[in-house]
Amino acid sequence: MTNTGTNQVAGLLLAAGGGRRLGGRAKALLTHQGRPLVEHAVRMLREGGCGPVHVVLGAAADDVRARARLDGCVLVDNPAWEEGMGSSLRAGLDSLKDAGSSAALVLLVDQPGIGAAAVARVRAAYHSPASLAAAAYDGERGHPVLFGRDHWAGIAASAHGDRGARAYLKEHAADIRLIECGDAAEAYDIDTPADLRHLE
Repeated sequence: MTNTGTNQVAGLLLAAGGGRRLGGRAKALLTHQGRPLVEHAVRMLREGGCGPVHVVLGAAADDVRARARLDGCVLVDNPAWEEGMGSSLRAGLDSLKDAGSSAALVLLVDQPGIGAAAVARVRAAYHSPASLAAAAYDGERGHPVLFGRDHWAGIAASAHGDRGARAYLKEHAADIRLIECGDAAEAYDIDTPADLRHLE
């Protein structure tokens, strides 16, 4: 199934993390540029050409709904968010099954250094539901990652704990198109109090 227009590649934002190493501060609600971090990530997906945008929520989901402006997004609750990123990825892909999209571009809420330029580059690697692509930083695979619909079932079956799609991507390494984004983005994570210096 191949669609035309922005509906071809959906944006899938994983924003369920509870920030264990940040004293239990939900990552989606960290402040960046005066607004919750989740808003920034949604904007990067949209400006990079993705749509619709599905956002997986977990930690402080009710607060995120109340405080963040996520109009037009499909909000997906992951009650098993404490199990790790794998459960959020499964929930997000499941929510996309009926969205009519041929691919999902996955972005993590705690990587604000990845902007619309990197999203657009990886999105442009889409060619069919069999597409598999990822941003690379000095040749090393990172985010965002694009999963054609043909891969969703296999990814969901292998996504456990905090590993997300890592096992699936390792198994299909020869099929991944790496898109160098080191000149357009910084792939740091907001994991510890020291990392908060990256936020404005």
